[in-house]
Amino acid sequence: MNETAKKKTAIVTGASSGIGKAIAHRLVKMGYEVYGIGRNFDEEEIPGFHHVICDLRETREMLAAIKRIVKTPGTEPEVLVNNAGSAYYGLHEELNPEKIQEMVRVNLEIPMVITQQLLRILKENKGYIFNISSVTAISSNPHGAAYGATKAGLLSFGRSLFDEARKYGIGVTSILPDMTDTALYRNADFEADAAMDAHLEPEDAADAVEYALSVRKGVCVPEIVIRPQLHRIKKKSRDFCR
Repeated sequence: MNETAKKKTAIVTGASSGIGKAIAHRLVKMGYEVYGIGRNFDEEEIPGFHHVICDLRETREMLAAIKRIVKTPGTEPEVLVNNAGSAYYGLHEELNPEKIQEMVRVNLEIPMVITQQLLRILKENKGYIFNISSVTAISSNPHGAAYGATKAGLLSFGRSLFDEARKYGIGVTSILPDMTDTALYRNADFEADAAMDAHLEPEDAADAVEYALSVRKGVCVPEIVIRPQLHRIKKKSRDFCR
């Protein structure tokens, strides 16, 4: 009779910084118990936000982490946010196989595997899946061909998954942010322009998640594209540090 009451739960990958961190904090404010997965966290845990240290590239470690979350007393997974990402930029011939494989694994394979692991539970709870894709999914991407291809694959996965699972009450939303002020561009020779109308903030993606979750029951927002008013980037100096 003293059984732990079930709480609505969200799982967010790549939750230690940037867009994932912003979404995790927003979901906590919305009343979710959030299990944020990341390789390291530079902040103390706050009530409702549980840090799950895990390298998602290690399959056994990833599956064990998901299993631990699901089996935590009181959890009721309702929301999955596939946010963790990897990006390398430059002429395609200048990449190496390891960088290409990492982007395919982190940006596409891992979201598909985690979704597969949680889909039955999310169906039971009429839950919601968010895939954080990119505007590169809907345009050509010179100097980012492989990255854009992985994000296009994630967008395609989300579209197909919605049509496959919608009859069970599952919502699937792909969020396609443009240039966002995060560490995603640490391996690039460019970064977000500092002007507020020339880049997105991580909280803009969190706004999109909140909006998709706030529409009336029976309505789903399959895709949200977010762009700054101005199309502008900032070039780094030639000796920028990786």
